[in-house]
Amino acid sequence: MRVIYNEQMAELADLLGGMAGLAGDAMERATKSLLDADLEMAEQVITEYDRIAEMITLAEEKAFALLALQAPVAGDLRQVVSAIQIVSDVNRMGVLALHVAKMTRRRFPNHTVPEAVNSYFAEMGRIAVKMGAAAKDVLETRDPERAAKLNDDDEAMDDLHKHLFTLIMDRDWEHGVAAAVDVALLGRYYERFADHAVEIGRRVVFLVTGVLPPDPDQEKESL
Repeated sequence: MRVIYNEQMAELADLLGGMAGLAGDAMERATKSLLDADLEMAEQVITEYDRIAEMITLAEEKAFALLALQAPVAGDLRQVVSAIQIVSDVNRMGVLALHVAKMTRRRFPNHTVPEAVNSYFAEMGRIAVKMGAAAKDVLETRDPERAAKLNDDDEAMDDLHKHLFTLIMDRDWEHGVAAAVDVALLGRYYERFADHAVEIGRRVVFLVTGVLPPDPDQEKESL
């Protein structure tokens, strides 16, 4: 029974890592579609989300089967529960990339954001893709030190998000209310993508060590 459980957990970990990688790839293409007003690329992201959704369903089925059939306790239960929570975070990462692509489609053939903020979204996209790849690596290796380092990239994303908000609130903003709303929404999508990657890192630390690191979102709110 123990061998079967370990094999099933390894399969689930590989599946979660694969989904995180796909979410990062989706955000990379979504960012390209955003910056280039590339409808074909946006449609590709939208269509391929179905693959992530299918993997989400499969991962949930595997995790709940482990609970029902293996009746894990102690550390094993911690791993399964963490996996279920990680499924939710990976799903949200995929959905956020989907939102970016849908925004591109909605505004096509026009560019969604003014050229003046392209560099910000290019950098936010780069960080998001990096964090997606890191989340994949962390899920596959279960390296708690690497997981904790996801916070560093999240701080960089937060800084960019705050600066974007400052730009659209400035009296010198000359691109109108609609563009400001789009920039605010898109900035939030990237910021939340990073937050979910960090949450995956927290859950990996927890399943390896049994200690759940502080929630950085709560720390942000207390500042």
